[in-house]
Amino acid sequence: MTHAPNTYRGRFAPSPTGSLHLGSLYTALASFLEARSQGGLWFVRIDDIDTPRCLPGADTRILKTLERFGLCWDGTVDYQSDNLERYRAALDKLEENGRLYPCTCSRKKLEGTGSAYPGWCRGRPRDRLQPHALRVRVDPGTIVFEDRLQGRFSQNLADTSGDFIVYRRDKIYAYQLAVVADDHAAGITEILRGCDLLDNTPRQIHLQRLLQLPPPAYCHIPVLVNPEGQKLSKQTGAPAVDDCKPGPGPLLHALLRLLGQNPPGELLNAPPKEILSWAIAHWRIEGIPKCRRIAIMPSSIPDIRVISA
Repeated sequence: MTHAPNTYRGRFAPSPTGSLHLGSLYTALASFLEARSQGGLWFVRIDDIDTPRCLPGADTRILKTLERFGLCWDGTVDYQSDNLERYRAALDKLEENGRLYPCTCSRKKLEGTGSAYPGWCRGRPRDRLQPHALRVRVDPGTIVFEDRLQGRFSQNLADTSGDFIVYRRDKIYAYQLAVVADDHAAGITEILRGCDLLDNTPRQIHLQRLLQLPPPAYCHIPVLVNPEGQKLSKQTGAPAVDDCKPGPGPLLHALLRLLGQNPPGELLNAPPKEILSWAIAHWRIEGIPKCRRIAIMPSSIPDIRVISA
């Protein structure tokens, strides 16, 4: 698939595990503004490949919330569940190049071995009749990339993850493989997302190299956490924004207190469309705090109080 050259193409890829919360809205807003400020395209993909975690109707609620806040996307919404042939083709290419092997290790067996897979199944005979995952071999050495906000980031995969899973034993394609295949198919030029995914990037770069795919640029913005240091999520009690009126509160506070922009006071009672119009024209990604976490007190969504950065 070919795409127009020199056109910025960004994306927002939520998982339908619940309603859109403040942390997701803030990330979507930053990604949207970066794309629109460059006259580029902005896409939405629903990352529903991990079916056991997906909730019925969550995708619809997420999309409606984005629309209510004026975050309108280009083209049609992409669903990972529609892309299984794409992932199979990527897996086949890794297999043809001798980069995969089946792994029968259970989570219980791996307890206490650390974060890096010890490679127990790497040299074993292939018995595909036994339930197994598929792991991709990593290479020695360090993967280094330049993040637009966080600066240079390096990671030795052999030490941090070891050979990692690209196809799970429950027959679900792993996140790392799916996002690499999808971002390439959509021609994404820059991936702007939260710092909670920063450590995943070297594994994705490794897959891009094995599949001979051009790498996108990366920009990881601070992830929002609660006072206990937990990422805002449904599991940690982050309030949904679905039931909030799409007034200026959440957008203005995200711009001012989380994204380091400086919206004028006259936008206080403006509709989302007017706020976004100003934000696109005045967007400065350099204003985002250069840190990995921002702790907030989300007592009520419109009244965000930053307590540390």
